[in-house]
Amino acid sequence: MPKRIAYLGPRGTFTEEAAIRYDPEGELESFPTVAAVSLAVSSGMAEEGVVPIENSLEGSVTATLDLLIHEETLLIKRELVLPIEHYLLVRPGTRTADIEVVYSHPQSLGQCRGFLERCFPKARLEPSLSNAAAADVVAEGVEGAAAIAPRRNAELRGLEVLAQSIQDSDHNVTRFVVLAGQDSPVTGDDKTSLCFSFADDKSGLLYEALREFAERDINLAKIESRPAKLNLGEYVFLIDCEGHREDPVVREAIENVRSRTLMLRIFGSYPRWSD
Repeated sequence: MPKRIAYLGPRGTFTEEAAIRYDPEGELESFPTVAAVSLAVSSGMAEEGVVPIENSLEGSVTATLDLLIHEETLLIKRELVLPIEHYLLVRPGTRTADIEVVYSHPQSLGQCRGFLERCFPKARLEPSLSNAAAADVVAEGVEGAAAIAPRRNAELRGLEVLAQSIQDSDHNVTRFVVLAGQDSPVTGDDKTSLCFSFADDKSGLLYEALREFAERDINLAKIESRPAKLNLGEYVFLIDCEGHREDPVVREAIENVRSRTLMLRIFGSYPRWSD
């Protein structure tokens, strides 16, 4: 029986492409927000959910990070890394000179900033909820409009490709995560994501926490902070470390960090992505 997989939609998004690559036989259902994908999984409407978490050009997807920080029922089960190639899509017959407004998701507009500044310096840039939603606006007949979106939207919505590979970097990739009720067992080549915060704001607290990993030769693949959404100046620190939470040295490091913090939450352990 096909697995029910929720993803950040609608159809034609990069997240749908990631979900298809993750499970080509899956029964996919789109949801309009990261929070809605999470709710679909936690409520049983779907078994797993696919959402973006980080782009190599524009950084972290804050909606996903905030969900992981505050949602305690879901864990990261897998990660996927997808090369991102942007296309400029228009209604059939539209010429370059006709374009007055370009629609796309804010991150995609940022990822194509150089192309837009060079080729359409006078065009108005309009953010959309998703790249697919931007393609919908163009397909509905807005005059002088173009959309930045995955190529699949040309097929889905009857649009033409006016330009391809318009992203500012050929190394543009997005990391996606699969959310589920449980994470993955030990594979021997794993990654663990977690967050923590402190009760006090004193010098050396973060250093002492990170030293627990350094002393055990545990590599930290990523570290960043997010507002705790309680008081100004209070932050939650997020890290990705190599190893599984059940590995003895990783488990020991995490428990020692836990003893130093007000809150520590493990987002999950999962196999590291490899091409």
